[in-house]
Amino acid sequence: MTSAFPSAPRAAPQDGESPPALCLANARLVLKDCVLTGHITIENGMIAEIVEADRVPSGAVDCGGDLVLPGLVELHTDNLERHIEPRPGVDWPHLPAILAHDAELASAGITTVFDAMRVGSIHDGKGRHRPYARALADELMGLRAANHLRISHFLHLRAEICSETLLEEMAAFGPQDRVGIVSLMDHTPGQRQFRDLTALKTYVAKKRGMTDAEFVAHVAGLKALRQRIGTRHETGAVAEARRYGAVLASHDDTTADQVAISHAHGVGFAEFPTSREAAEACRAQGIAVMMGAPNLIRGGSHSGNVAARDLAEAGLLDIVSSDYVPSALLLSAFRLATLWNDLPRAVACVTGAPARAAGLSDRGRLAPGLRGDLLSVGLLGETPLLRGVWSRGARVA
Repeated sequence: MTSAFPSAPRAAPQDGESPPALCLANARLVLKDCVLTGHITIENGMIAEIVEADRVPSGAVDCGGDLVLPGLVELHTDNLERHIEPRPGVDWPHLPAILAHDAELASAGITTVFDAMRVGSIHDGKGRHRPYARALADELMGLRAANHLRISHFLHLRAEICSETLLEEMAAFGPQDRVGIVSLMDHTPGQRQFRDLTALKTYVAKKRGMTDAEFVAHVAGLKALRQRIGTRHETGAVAEARRYGAVLASHDDTTADQVAISHAHGVGFAEFPTSREAAEACRAQGIAVMMGAPNLIRGGSHSGNVAARDLAEAGLLDIVSSDYVPSALLLSAFRLATLWNDLPRAVACVTGAPARAAGLSDRGRLAPGLRGDLLSVGLLGETPLLRGVWSRGARVA
């Protein structure tokens, strides 16, 4: 019997590689509909068996009664952008930024990530909002191909409708690029996330240091740009998502009318609807609702929009995203478990539900034949304490 976890995290094995067999025993296994005590075995990177038993097989890792969950699936995170631009105007070297991002997510229990990258830039004369996604995607996928990354990476293109270069930037991507998600982003001031221009002014002034006059010009310029090219860009972005074979997501839907448009586009899930009206409309249209873990943990939206907890209490929350705090994803599952008194349902919001929304049928649950992406989790009161992270059976954190 092995009494301690392996001590050397490494890159996850590539498809075709066969990592050593792994057995986690004396664990509370969080399955789709229940929690049972037993052991789980990973062979050739896949879940081989799940056995309900009290014993610890020879050579198994004794989890000491800790929980074992599927690896977390993250659909929308700004974390990579934060690493390549840690402060406004600071361009950090991309190679160490990508590696640090990958390691940080692994350390938070995230084993599958859709890395968000903005497509659609504005020529403001100050060097801001420059195109970067194509080059960054090449670097990221190059590291993946060389087996330097710990977890599974896909691309999430944030299609900024209110921009000048959206369609030419999207044309540079294709079906070969692992673009799993395209989200329709419309940050035109005065609607969606920033209906309140006061909140927008506070956000922009803090992030970009605009004067009052610059802010007024900024708002006017974006509104004019949206009026001129918005419809064409929205239609074009939907077409590009179909060309990639990517799942389409809406962003910051606020009204039932906006949800109806999203539904007509073929949106599969809604990122951060800003009102209960929008969330209810999504449910009526069969669109999954995703909210941010920071909203849930803080008890409200930093932009003054609907609280994730309110939607959870109303049964209108399907998926949780870490958004801008990777460690919030695991914590959010345990907050929901307390709220709902249902750990499997809560864990599904950060594992099975996002995997299903992204069209991934090979992960997100503990079941034979699925990827061996696992977490071992203890509890410090009601706070999860991550003990170990495995991607396709290889320990990565």
